[in-house]
Amino acid sequence: MHESCGVFAVYSPDEDVARLTFFALFALQHRGQESSGIATADGKKIRVFTDMGRVAYVFDEESLSHLTGHIAIGHNRYSTAGSSRAANAQPIVVSNETSTIAIAHNGNIINATRLYEELAGQGYTFRGTTDTEVIANLVLSSPGKSWVEKIKHAMRRLQGAYSLVILTPRELFAVRDPFGVRPLCLGSVDSGWVVASETCALDHIGADFVREIEPGEVVAIDENGLESYPGESHRKGACIFEYIYFARPDSVINGRLLYPARQAMGAGLAREYPVDADLVMGVPDSATSAGTGFAHESGIPVVEGLIKNRYIGRTFIEPDQRIRDLGVKLKFNPLPQVLDGERLVVVDDSIVRGTTTPSVVKILRKAGAKEIHMRICAPPIKYPCFFGVDMATRRELIAAQKSIPEICEFIGADSLGYLSIEGLIKAVDLPRENFCLACFTGDYPIPVQLEMDKLALENMAAGQQGAVCDGIDGG
Repeated sequence: MHESCGVFAVYSPDEDVARLTFFALFALQHRGQESSGIATADGKKIRVFTDMGRVAYVFDEESLSHLTGHIAIGHNRYSTAGSSRAANAQPIVVSNETSTIAIAHNGNIINATRLYEELAGQGYTFRGTTDTEVIANLVLSSPGKSWVEKIKHAMRRLQGAYSLVILTPRELFAVRDPFGVRPLCLGSVDSGWVVASETCALDHIGADFVREIEPGEVVAIDENGLESYPGESHRKGACIFEYIYFARPDSVINGRLLYPARQAMGAGLAREYPVDADLVMGVPDSATSAGTGFAHESGIPVVEGLIKNRYIGRTFIEPDQRIRDLGVKLKFNPLPQVLDGERLVVVDDSIVRGTTTPSVVKILRKAGAKEIHMRICAPPIKYPCFFGVDMATRRELIAAQKSIPEICEFIGADSLGYLSIEGLIKAVDLPRENFCLACFTGDYPIPVQLEMDKLALENMAAGQQGAVCDGIDGG
């Protein structure tokens, strides 16, 4: 399973907003590594720079120096709609005869294809192949005397998950879908306001957390200050995987610090699936805290059995056959002197397709582990996600095709236990009705087409390759 995108925004006349955004995107790098970008505005013009790769590779002093102004938005991308190419990097800037906006998006719009066809029929052109560009053109085309009216009208047409930051030459907007699927929070700096996918980004730039942006809310920020426009009441549908895996453990969502929540997941696994073993380890880094929780609850010592190469990320260099055969050994290296002859409990966050876990088990057995008992923080994933997570189709999900004993045999473990949905909710310590649990239950917050294609727009619009650095006049 792969992360969803990260967004950030700042309105501050006294800050170097491009540099502030650059460092905030560093804190959100875990949410997407395919491309990065920043757009700024100075009251008259929007400037944007985007390119493929991580934040540190995309930006330097020269590129940041051209991003002037007092308003900025930024984005780290992991593709959930549209392929990984430069034309799909965000923020995306769109214009019509009277206005220009820049937009960055975390989520997934499930009716994007229909909206695309409608907008194209109205004469709107598309540079890339993402649902984000569909959102931007929908906002431009919507009726209304103000941007808030246009955004609210567009929200009534959009189906799916979206946490948005939108930039005009003079204003900043933050928008969250009515179900609150993806996180979005509001913070303050000395002379202005910031918006981020996670609170850890606020910590990194010295901003103060104010509150979460509510589901369905539009926040507008300009020279007169901040205005909130509440949304209509809907069924809540926050993504439970933000708590299990996606968000950083030092982030706070719905008032809950994620580190102790993940420890509680491990403790719940120890209660639900106890085992006679010698050592406990969490698969780094996402299950490390859950492994600690299992160890504390069970009384079994915790160790680091695998060392993660934290500099392994997405690469566009095709490995040769020798490197390909090493598989996950590029990412994890075991400690044989720690594992040899031991009965091992291995705590991991999830099993999706079942392609990585067998390799991890093989590595641990080769390192000398006598027994391997897998314990998984997420209940069995039986249904795909259509709300901003690049997961898998249902036929690719191992838990949709095999029973738990069959999965245990397939991955090569001695035993396998999944945390129950009830145990997961208890660990998060928030009401069950707050969450989207569709990947476990098939009960989606809104109806979805069960086989959606993330590349559905790929043949409907032509993109251009290469880095982009433009100055665009807007209304």
